[in-house]
Amino acid sequence: MKIHWFQHVPFEGLGAIEGWLLARGHTLTRTRFYAGEHAPATVDGFDWLIVMGGPMNIYQYRDHPWLRAEKRVIHDAVAANKRVLGVCLGAQLIADALGGRVYQNDAQKIGWLPVTSVPEGAGSPFVFPRESTVFHWHGDTFSLPPGGVWLARSKACEHQAFAVGAHVLGLQFHLEMTPGDVKRIATECADELTPAAYVQSAEEIVERAEKDDRVAGSRAGRDGARVTFGMGGVDHCNRQRTG
Repeated sequence: MKIHWFQHVPFEGLGAIEGWLLARGHTLTRTRFYAGEHAPATVDGFDWLIVMGGPMNIYQYRDHPWLRAEKRVIHDAVAANKRVLGVCLGAQLIADALGGRVYQNDAQKIGWLPVTSVPEGAGSPFVFPRESTVFHWHGDTFSLPPGGVWLARSKACEHQAFAVGAHVLGLQFHLEMTPGDVKRIATECADELTPAAYVQSAEEIVERAEKDDRVAGSRAGRDGARVTFGMGGVDHCNRQRTG
């Protein structure tokens, strides 16, 4: 398959997704918005679209004028029945492009915190375990877009994951980050680590990434990849536990 992905900042890449896809023979291309590259004019050149995270907000058009073109491509990819995955900012962009609302969450969530599945997602092809501890870094949240199915929630943030049909998945949290990725974001975005109820320190975040088995290169990461990236036949999507 031809898989195109959107990168918003140098320190938020595909993480463990990249090796997982390349090992299965897929072709990867990308748009680096931070480097001045432009979104594809059409969606004809890829089968999958992956939209990664970033520190900007989805409505910062003055600072990041490419956001409008990015949202157009996301909308067109969904309309063309392409497989679309959004992570963190990427999930917010999908929600917005499909008619949902993105807004400031009541609490900032940064660190290793649990998410739980919700009954509304029981019939979705994307099956989440009852509870998983995953990596968060966000201050905004989203409403479900029309046709969206609610999959997971957490304390202080109700919408942590959603799907639209069998080809579109949005995750507010990160399953893909390796320990190196976690260290980079903790360094690059250190100014956001103001002590709060759902904000962990850089030391806690990095230590957990290095020692815990819930990172992308571990068992949980591999199982999370099966759930997250098994969309539409790329890999069989079993009911795997991700935490």
